[in-house]
Amino acid sequence: MIIKFPENLEVEYDPINHPAHYTSHPAGIECIQITEHLDFLIGNIIKYAWRAGLKDGTTKLLDLEKCLWYAKRAVEREKNMSMVH
Repeated sequence: MIIKFPENLEVEYDPINHPAHYTSHPAGIECIQITEHLDFLIGNIIKYAWRAGLKDGTTKLLDLEKCLWYAKRAVEREKNMSMVH
């Protein structure tokens, strides 16, 4: 499927490889280009903040709450790791 934008710019719609909620950032990069270099929890914090309010079927508030959920897990993990070392 091709989506036409103003000025005849065409972008192929690809919900598997390049979903719109990850490719709409004005920097022109996808979220995964950053998050694939991070650990799981930190990557998910960035992912949910990045797409907040952009994914169909969810709200900005829900995405931000999920971001906080991952952040709290990351904080707890760091606290537990500092107690071990």
